[in-house]
Amino acid sequence: MHHVLSMTSLRLAITLLPAGLLILSGCGGDKAATAAKEATPKEAAPVAYFRVDPGTAGTLRGRITYKGPKPAVKVISMEEESACQQASGGKPISESDVVLGKDGAVANVFVYIKTGLEGKKFEAPKDPVVLDQKGCLFVPRVLAVQSGQPLAVRNSDAVQHNVHPAPRNNREWNEGMSPGAPDIIHKFARQETMIRVKCNVHPWMRSWLAVMDHPYFAITGADGSFELKNVPPGDYTVAVWQEKLGELTQPASLAASASQQLDFAFTAGK
Repeated sequence: MHHVLSMTSLRLAITLLPAGLLILSGCGGDKAATAAKEATPKEAAPVAYFRVDPGTAGTLRGRITYKGPKPAVKVISMEEESACQQASGGKPISESDVVLGKDGAVANVFVYIKTGLEGKKFEAPKDPVVLDQKGCLFVPRVLAVQSGQPLAVRNSDAVQHNVHPAPRNNREWNEGMSPGAPDIIHKFARQETMIRVKCNVHPWMRSWLAVMDHPYFAITGADGSFELKNVPPGDYTVAVWQEKLGELTQPASLAASASQQLDFAFTAGK
């Protein structure tokens, strides 16, 4: 009798067990669902990019010159690297830290709006800026990207290279590039001027990279001129940077739909 009663009690317990579990599961499940919902990250609000009014935008333009003794020219010897010597045409490469054109015009000067755009966020272009390795030199010598814009590093030489930017405000990276390797793609998160780029394999190779959080920058060519288009009216500080001569600045007050000329003159020893 006792045995039969025990078996009956066991069956009853097993029968009631799922209901109890359902009750517990229901209570706990509601709490778990609530906790999971609270833990789910909220979708980020869309970024409010600044849009320039083309009806009021203006232009800042100018020219960079140098006054002083002609800068020294250095000869790069590639004799220890026969592949580089061949890539460069078999002749020594002459270069200067200050590249001059006609009437003292300075090439490879980085020009940018330094202040006056605070609080405005600009969307980065999706097309990459290309830094090539050609003739065992970085080409171009000076380049710039917007923060978040791709930088594509290319190796057009039949030589093993190495790409090593040394930023202070962005993540440092250092990668080798074999001949024919796919482009290395990197993005920089924060504004920084200027980042030196070097090749650890060929010490004479160097380039300078600027990362800007807006699109108002330019790099001078052989005539030393620059032009910043589609600039919203406002008060600005415009800066020009040259790897040997340093930085100069000028204020600019751009009226709606206006154009302003800003010329800069570097002087030796200053």
